[in-house]
Amino acid sequence: MNTANNKRRRESVAAIEKAFITLLQTRDFKDVTVSNICKLTGLNRSTFYANYVDIFDLADKLRKKLETDFAQQFAHDGHNAYLGNDGALRMFRHIRDNQLFYKTYFKLGYDKAHTVLIYDTARAEQDFHNEHIDYHIEFFRAGLNAIIKRWLENGCQESPEVMAAILQAEYRNR
Repeated sequence: MNTANNKRRRESVAAIEKAFITLLQTRDFKDVTVSNICKLTGLNRSTFYANYVDIFDLADKLRKKLETDFAQQFAHDGHNAYLGNDGALRMFRHIRDNQLFYKTYFKLGYDKAHTVLIYDTARAEQDFHNEHIDYHIEFFRAGLNAIIKRWLENGCQESPEVMAAILQAEYRNR
């Protein structure tokens, strides 16, 4: 029986995702093929197609998985969870522990396709009187993504504590 929770299917999906991420570290998305993935995993093409429509479907499901996992880190915090010291620290720990996923996420350009979902509107009211909030959100998103990308490029050499402190220092006077 080939159900979604079948151990063999879960192992196949994990192997396919791992191979996809591995291949993306050395080649462009357009150069990754189902054949490449199957060769690397030792799985048949039918196994790939039993789980994904195509490479784009694989990439989209992987993105959703990462975004869901990231959101669960903050689910119990409610609104404005990312902005506190603890939230920033947990975010950087999650990134450090999932470096290949985040490198893949950025390489596929998903960071450009999504907006900041949680933004401290109370702080925006205080600091900016809620004027031009869309620009402030975009500035925050771009700056945060740039910091994360640089940290990933450097192999996450600094600790999550140091990165959280760097982020907080950028916003300390607001």
